[in-house]
Amino acid sequence: MGTILGIVPFFIACNSSKNQQVVSDHPLLFQNVELHDATFFSTALNRVMQYRVVLPTSIAPGTRLPVVYLLHGNGGEFRDWSNYSDVAQFAARGLILVMPEGGQSYYTNAAHRPQDRYEDYIVHDLISDVENRFPAFRERAKRAIVGVSMGGFGAIKIVLRHPELFIFAGALSPAIDVPSRSFSWKRFRQSYAFYEIFGSAGSATRKENNPFVLVQSAVPIKVPYLFLACGDQESLLAPNRRFASLLLKHHFQYEFHIVRGDHNWAQWNNSAPECFRVLFRYIEK
Repeated sequence: MGTILGIVPFFIACNSSKNQQVVSDHPLLFQNVELHDATFFSTALNRVMQYRVVLPTSIAPGTRLPVVYLLHGNGGEFRDWSNYSDVAQFAARGLILVMPEGGQSYYTNAAHRPQDRYEDYIVHDLISDVENRFPAFRERAKRAIVGVSMGGFGAIKIVLRHPELFIFAGALSPAIDVPSRSFSWKRFRQSYAFYEIFGSAGSATRKENNPFVLVQSAVPIKVPYLFLACGDQESLLAPNRRFASLLLKHHFQYEFHIVRGDHNWAQWNNSAPECFRVLFRYIEK
């Protein structure tokens, strides 16, 4: 099952405006929660992976808690949510927050990287390890998933492909249009990375991982409630508007917020409380 590396004091993170790789980990103490860094062997990825968990300090024997999976953005890592946001306040209200390592994977089973089956890692290996190790509910009605940027894309894509797993999905500034982006010589490295993950333009793997395609075949009543937010200064605003219009056209349960700000943790921190307010409404039913 893997081993828990340790428990360290949890801190309110600084409101960094950058979604960047964490070099050091210096949290400030946050009351009534504790932090676990865990490792386990992922069968899907065929390697050992890390994830971070924040949960209430005091849990009555036999009690199980709802779980929220928090996905980081591209260029970030599993410590981001704990270092750049004050999301731990919601753990103190009776949640288990799980922050997995996602690399630069877009939480997708890569078309041309056979060792990178990140969707399977999340939906099979990670959920199983969390539920075997922590006092987590093992039912859809008590699971949610939330992500920023690349993680927002991952959250939406995963629930559209696996609606049986989650009751709620939140996406803050999701890179919702990535599978449909055209090749660009100006952004060759990015385009090649997208090719490795999603396959060639027009390929089946592009379509199978494209939220704009997935919503057209999904059954709206079976898909969890979707919460989307995007900053009014973001280049991602236009594709998010288009995606919200598609959700409306196909009668999904969702809400879409255009908020002040750019593509950074300052904006995501401002959006998180409303996202979690709605999340609690569904996960506490």
